[in-house]
Amino acid sequence: MPTLRQLEYLVAVADLNNFGRAAQACNVSQPTLSQQLHALEARLGVVLIERHSSGAQLTPIGREITARARRLVVEVRDLRDLARRAGELLVGTVRLGVTPTLGPYLMPPIVAALHREQPDLRLHIRDGIPQEQALELSRGDLDMLLSPLPIDGVDLEVAPLFDERLLLVAASDHVLAAQRTLHIDDLAGLQVLCLDRRHHLHRQVAEICSGFGMELLRDYEGTSLDSIHQMAVSGVGLAVLPELYIRSDVLGRDGSVVLDVKGWNFTRTIAAAWRTGAAYRDAYRLIGERIKTEAHRLIG
Repeated sequence: MPTLRQLEYLVAVADLNNFGRAAQACNVSQPTLSQQLHALEARLGVVLIERHSSGAQLTPIGREITARARRLVVEVRDLRDLARRAGELLVGTVRLGVTPTLGPYLMPPIVAALHREQPDLRLHIRDGIPQEQALELSRGDLDMLLSPLPIDGVDLEVAPLFDERLLLVAASDHVLAAQRTLHIDDLAGLQVLCLDRRHHLHRQVAEICSGFGMELLRDYEGTSLDSIHQMAVSGVGLAVLPELYIRSDVLGRDGSVVLDVKGWNFTRTIAAAWRTGAAYRDAYRLIGERIKTEAHRLIG
């Protein structure tokens, strides 16, 4: 029978399409990983991986076997987690993936509160792109994910937590900042900044711009909310920013204002996710509720 370690190597190669990176991810040498995968193919009597100079690709039967291997690997990890729990709800390290458009502006008070309430809990927080982190969650590299919807992944339980407003921000000397009454029609033709297209926020802002005749500035995609905000302050364009970011007092330190536009009513839904049947699912649900409570305290 194949060993669990061989299946872990196969899943790693499938995810990374490269023997060297897969070996590094599994903390083994490349010859060891390659040898074990050859042994797995010999044991099963099929070719699982096409090896070539530019990388590695799964064969059709390799894809089928890898999908089943992934489920087995994740289930074994969950069994190990369940054993480590030893009857405690919040003990050990939880690997939490968080979008960078949310984590820095929401998580600090939550982390502090959880540490006071559950001193044996450790949160290992990793910023990342939501779509990429959903894949990491599905394959067991993350335990829990906090992200805007949609969260797409295999065998995930998704729990919506709260809605966050998206607000329109301009430089304080922008022509619209001096107008007492603004309507959606006043926005037509105006230029809008946003993050790069890997972020959920980019897609939402693109839809808003398309619906109201605004121009999304593709040549000025920011790498963070701070960079978007700073470009807006310098007059490059308007910015659509999440409410928690704005409430973090960024507007109190420089020349920008939130525009009050009649008919502007855009939000994003923030959700928590974890693997279906995960050993710590009750703990993840409790953490999600704690996040929900704190978010409602901050934004009502």
